[in-house]
Amino acid sequence: MLRFAQSPTRDMHLGDLRVAIFNYIVSKQKNQKLLIRIDDTDKENNIEGKEKEILELLNLFSIDYANVVYESENLKYHQKIAMQLMGQKNAFACFCSDAKIEELKESAKKENKSYEYDGFCQTLSDETILNVNSPFIVRIKKPEENIEIKDLLKGNLLYKSSEIDFFPILRHDKTPTDNYASAIDDMLYDISDVITSEEQLIESPRQVHIRKLLNYDKEINYTHIPNVSSDLENSSVKYLIDEGFLPAAIANYLVLLGNDAPKEFFTLEEAIEWFDIKNISKENVHFDIKKLKELNKKHLQSFDEMRLSKILGFADTDIGRLAKLFLNEVSTIKELKEKINLIFSPKSTCEGFEEEFVELKLCLKDAPYIESFNELKTYIIEKTGLKQEKLLTPLSYLLTGTKTTDISEVYPLIKNYLGEIVK
Repeated sequence: MLRFAQSPTRDMHLGDLRVAIFNYIVSKQKNQKLLIRIDDTDKENNIEGKEKEILELLNLFSIDYANVVYESENLKYHQKIAMQLMGQKNAFACFCSDAKIEELKESAKKENKSYEYDGFCQTLSDETILNVNSPFIVRIKKPEENIEIKDLLKGNLLYKSSEIDFFPILRHDKTPTDNYASAIDDMLYDISDVITSEEQLIESPRQVHIRKLLNYDKEINYTHIPNVSSDLENSSVKYLIDEGFLPAAIANYLVLLGNDAPKEFFTLEEAIEWFDIKNISKENVHFDIKKLKELNKKHLQSFDEMRLSKILGFADTDIGRLAKLFLNEVSTIKELKEKINLIFSPKSTCEGFEEEFVELKLCLKDAPYIESFNELKTYIIEKTGLKQEKLLTPLSYLLTGTKTTDISEVYPLIKNYLGEIVK
């Protein structure tokens, strides 16, 4: 079984989604289940409603999963196993204050060394511990030997005992730290493959260390995915969706990034057929919004007119054709909606052509159904006498909301809405 873990303490970012997509693809290729885990043990920082948003986004991207679990639901197991580790002297109560820990970190920084907990509380006797009334956290015993993990992309990785350190497993309120809860939950749910971000490189060996202390001997296959950088001020997935990018296009680009794909334009279902996680770039990748716009436009162009129309809030193939016409200028759903909204928005005047605009509006309000643009133009000339720029510029603005749109192409697609447009 594979799992995708996401914390409800922040937005889902592009790198998170890329990890989720890779987990989904590999689970399909291996014919294994995919578990979604909401890492909600950090109660103070959890954002209300964020876990619902995570699941909604995964569903929006058609990422199938077998089950959703919440780390907080396994609290009793996390605490019970922590007590077991303490009983075996593989974990201990730590009474050091936050100020003391900060002092150790500052001292290490001044000496240009990596911070290590000094292990002071590990030496406390049981009697001393019983007589201390201060709050405490629980720390794991530092490994006596180096910890090795096998990574599909990076090969064998060796971590020194000092890098693992005496890291915390329970907070002051006795809730588990994310890293500890993850190690225990991977055991509980019999996880076989962990595809996660490169940011977890130090956390994974710590999880291996916890499981070793518990004599859990199943080997978990690790793949740490390189990070995704971008020049976007907001790199959250929800932001891109709100900006009008299609989930299919975003997924297409995230799989394409740093990958030797057989073609540039594809769906997730097609990617399952050829994707090989061993072939993705071992270096960080850069997310280019211009490239996403290009792919988004291709996906929109691949839709039939009725489907595209429905996305824009209509059920009319003519509106779908109109949207495809506008794709010569724009590339997102949001931009298409803005174009369509301009057509249907009320227009009171046209700067520089105020009198002509009023004349045109009165003329078209009383106009019969007119099939072609040439027939429309002839009708207006006969009724108003307006010609050339005095006709075309204010007419373009009245029908499209801009003075420069080629209305000869647009009119046949909006003729059925003329009464609504010029009201």
